[in-house]
Amino acid sequence: MQTVGIIMNGVTGRMGMNQHLIRSIVAIRQQGGVPLADGRLLYPNPILVGRNKAKLRSLAEAHGLERYSTDLEGCLQNPEDTIYFDAQVTPRRAADVRAAIAHGKHVYCEKPLAADLRSAIELAHLAREAKVKNGVVQDKLFLPGIRKLKRLVDSSFFGRILSVRGEFGYWVFEGDWQTAQRPSWNYRKDEGGGIITDMFCHWRYVLDHTFGRVKAVQCTGATHIPERVDEAGKRYQATADDAAYGSFDLEGDIFAQINSSWTVRVYRDELFQLQVDGTEGSAVVGLRGCRVQHRVNTPRPVWNPDIPNPFNFYEHWQEVPDNQEFDNAFKVQWEMFLKHVACDEPFPHDFLEGARGVQLAELGLQSWRERRWLDVPELTL
Repeated sequence: MQTVGIIMNGVTGRMGMNQHLIRSIVAIRQQGGVPLADGRLLYPNPILVGRNKAKLRSLAEAHGLERYSTDLEGCLQNPEDTIYFDAQVTPRRAADVRAAIAHGKHVYCEKPLAADLRSAIELAHLAREAKVKNGVVQDKLFLPGIRKLKRLVDSSFFGRILSVRGEFGYWVFEGDWQTAQRPSWNYRKDEGGGIITDMFCHWRYVLDHTFGRVKAVQCTGATHIPERVDEAGKRYQATADDAAYGSFDLEGDIFAQINSSWTVRVYRDELFQLQVDGTEGSAVVGLRGCRVQHRVNTPRPVWNPDIPNPFNFYEHWQEVPDNQEFDNAFKVQWEMFLKHVACDEPFPHDFLEGARGVQLAELGLQSWRERRWLDVPELTL
């Protein structure tokens, strides 16, 4: 067994705690480590870092961990902790990632990589110059539904893909009569909030890796709920966008539209759903499920509003079988990154990929301001 020390910064937050600490690192420890090709087991030994010592102690004790600290600089000086992970709020990320790179740490972090494209590219350059392994979370690529969709794309099930239509979101309560499901900083622009900044990073890698490179973007955003109530019960002005309506021109002459909203009530199977239409078939994909309709199973409706609809359109779709076990998407990518560090196995989701997500978010915000389509330049180091 080989132990790898991991500095985990920001894991008292919702995403860092649930997905990265509990369902990834703790789960890997519980399974005995990550099996490597040479027969070794890679066993993570995390140290939890943050600003609230009491929270860190409680979290560590709850999951059988002994190490926690409020001294990030001291942790970065420990040569036995070779990986730095960051799940802080976006405005705090770049400075601490720079410090970790300066200490020679391999770095894995949540998206967005940075609050702006210039900082994201700078981090990618610094990591390359320091020759440290680097990666950004791109979890949706490892969801069962998206993996089934990629299987369909790779097998040419769709024929020529024509269009992609996506719906993401749910109603986030305003915080007055129901507690909000998301932290209040999400709705404050100066704290890195906004659904365009948050979700366009996801849509970039999903579209790029599943269908084709995003060539152009048009986006309209909105702050539909202008006032909310924070965790302390205090009313505040929402300064960040809570909905975004995006259109994307992809390589291969594919047109994509994705609506992202924290102000929508759900009438679909899952919180995220994509429909892909091609000349030979279509698919409807959620977080876990994937249903398909081939051209030979496509009904022949005729528009006639004067009679009741004669079709049950749902019955013409077939479920794509799992055909394999799908582990937690965050855990799968964590295991990939750990193997990348330990054995130099390929890991395509690096800081440059993270910068591409920030690029699309910036262009989405610019498109909204200027009310026009914008080209997405190829990004390289």
